Amino acid sequence: MTNKFSFSFKNRIAFNYIVSGSILIAFVFLFIFYIVRLSVNKHINDEIYIELQKHIDDVKIDVHDTYLIQVDQWAAVEHNSVDINPVFVQFFDNNRELIDKSPNLNSLNLKLQSEDQNNAFFNTSLNNEPIRQIQRPIIQNNKIIGYVIVAMSIDDFEIVVILERVLLITFPLILIVLFLIARFFAGRSIKPINLITETANSITKDNLSQRIPLPINKDELHQLSTKINELLDRIESAVEREKKFTSDASHELRTPLAIIKGTLEVLIRKPREKEEYESKINYCITEVDRLNNLVDQLLLLARFENQKHNIKYESVSINALVLDSISRFSKQIKEKNIQIKSIFLKDFYINSDNYLLSIIFSNIISNAIKYSKNEAQINIEVTEVDGKVNCIIEDNGVGINPTDLKNIYNSFYRSNAENHPEIKGNGIGLSIVKRICDLLNISIEISSIENQGTTVKLILS
Repeated sequence: MTNKFSFSFKNRIAFNYIVSGSILIAFVFLFIFYIVRLSVNKHINDEIYIELQKHIDDVKIDVHDTYLIQVDQWAAVEHNSVDINPVFVQFFDNNRELIDKSPNLNSLNLKLQSEDQNNAFFNTSLNNEPIRQIQRPIIQNNKIIGYVIVAMSIDDFEIVVILERVLLITFPLILIVLFLIARFFAGRSIKPINLITETANSITKDNLSQRIPLPINKDELHQLSTKINELLDRIESAVEREKKFTSDASHELRTPLAIIKGTLEVLIRKPREKEEYESKINYCITEVDRLNNLVDQLLLLARFENQKHNIKYESVSINALVLDSISRFSKQIKEKNIQIKSIFLKDFYINSDNYLLSIIFSNIISNAIKYSKNEAQINIEVTEVDGKVNCIIEDNGVGINPTDLKNIYNSFYRSNAENHPEIKGNGIGLSIVKRICDLLNISIEISSIENQGTTVKLILS
């Protein structure tokens, strides 16, 4: 079952911060607690041991097996009082019977433990008060003559208990405070993300110009905002190209259809001569051919736009491609009496897609023929420079205005079309050429001088 409950990004940051912080704080608290407890324990044990050393020789036995007890130290405050740092001392004979004790014990007695407890510290109670004691055998002439017990109140150990309670109480309080602080700063940290979300929500297909304000700090969010803005730039550019392409394609398709429709409507208005019918029908066929060619080019362009074409690499002869393209336009070359001069120093081969390369050469040579004047010359030279095949196609036709060169790869763009109405075209050819060149990693350079000619240079690797 899907868990519908989830933290917000801000709370997740704060929660993760608290988890890591709680582990660190818990470690520090435990370290402090154990250090204090160890110090207090050591302090109490050291005090008891010092007192033990003081009294271990207080009991002696004479030659008559009579116990001699040195009681001078009973006058000390710690042996008479149970209020100020009390120290309790009690002596037993070798039969484990009481023989003497410190005055502060009054009617109370310390309990002698079993032999396995000798020289070991352990906690017990005296009159329901916690104490710590140690017992040790009294040895004289390598013989146990009795036992001494030294005990001390462990009221000092209360500081450890208090510290434990304080740490247990403050630990969750600190975590709560840290969570609120972390949540506050996390909210400030992700403010640019909220801004990104708000901006993204305000962007629609009709409003692609809005951009995300860049954060002041050049951190990861600054990089994210920059990349999103760059993505929006590309999307806006692509949408604008699509709109323009759709508009231009619609216009280009309507024009031949309108011409065909108008011509046929004129034909059916009244009876006409056979020759006139044939002329108009041939004209319509020409427009249908132009329309068919336009549709083919549009489909080809859309094919590359969607990047659905699989490149088929093979060894391709550049010489053969050029000659095939020239022969394909032999009729147009003959009609304009154009001379084609081809220069091949040797047979050139590259590993590429034969079909796509034929489209490139066909479009470029077609343009060279189309924009050349009658009885002009077109030079085609193929050479090898730095291990790459260079193909230069040069005509001396109408040329291109320098201000129009930057737009020649745009779909349906034609330079000075109104000045040359006799030259038919739709402005898609170079768009297709550029896309195929990008697809095949071919460098294309076009230079032109108006009314003098155009030079196209292809660098094929």
